[in-house]
Amino acid sequence: MSKAQLGTFDDLLRITAEPLRPIAAALRKIIVEIDPNACEVVRLGDRAATYGVGPRKMIDGYAYILPHKEWVNLGFYQGVDLADPELVLEGSGAKMRHVKNRSLADANRPAVRALVQDALERRKATGR
Repeated sequence: MSKAQLGTFDDLLRITAEPLRPIAAALRKIIVEIDPNACEVVRLGDRAATYGVGPRKMIDGYAYILPHKEWVNLGFYQGVDLADPELVLEGSGAKMRHVKNRSLADANRPAVRALVQDALERRKATGR
């Protein structure tokens, strides 16, 4: 599959393990509730959906949903700058961080919602 191949969130769910589909859908629901105007770009080659203020992944994006084999990452492109009082963010990259969601309970934690809100506000405020 080409890295550039675009699709829909339903396409992404079809290539996601069945037990993880409700988790990915719950994360998407949270993002859309917080940002009804989110630009969603699903890159099937990346097996991920990006959410941002525009279509460019690293420039406009603030969050992404990336299903793995046993969990679903909710990632943040500028995650290193986010407030994380619950210490749920993981990763060691220069900027990106993620939260591993292994269950619906994980996805529905208040800390996850707070991170999405913070990431959106920062993206809008900085434009980057």
